[in-house]
Amino acid sequence: MVQITIAISDDLAQHLQQVQAQLPQVLELGLQEFQSQQRQSNFLDAQDIISLLASQPTPEQILAIRPSPEFQARVSDLLAQSKSGTLFAKEEAELERYLTLEHLVRLAKTHALANFS
Repeated sequence: MVQITIAISDDLAQHLQQVQAQLPQVLELGLQEFQSQQRQSNFLDAQDIISLLASQPTPEQILAIRPSPEFQARVSDLLAQSKSGTLFAKEEAELERYLTLEHLVRLAKTHALANFS
């Protein structure tokens, strides 16, 4: 086991004393939430795809839509967590948004192929 010493405010120290026995779990959950927010702020793919679809793109532009490797990795990670039952509610909502977006892109590509000249 590793021991870590940090400087925190008196107010935070009071809050943490109330959950002292569960402090490792509190830190782990907080870290997971923090990392989730960091990933979401770095993921512009979903917004980029939505913006492209809303801009009335040409069939060629729609057919060229490809998610970034980071975006694909995030979705794969969320799917794996979902299958293992370790997905938090916020992550479940994130996965649902991505799956809905994937469905919309597939519909747009199907439509673009039908209208491709």
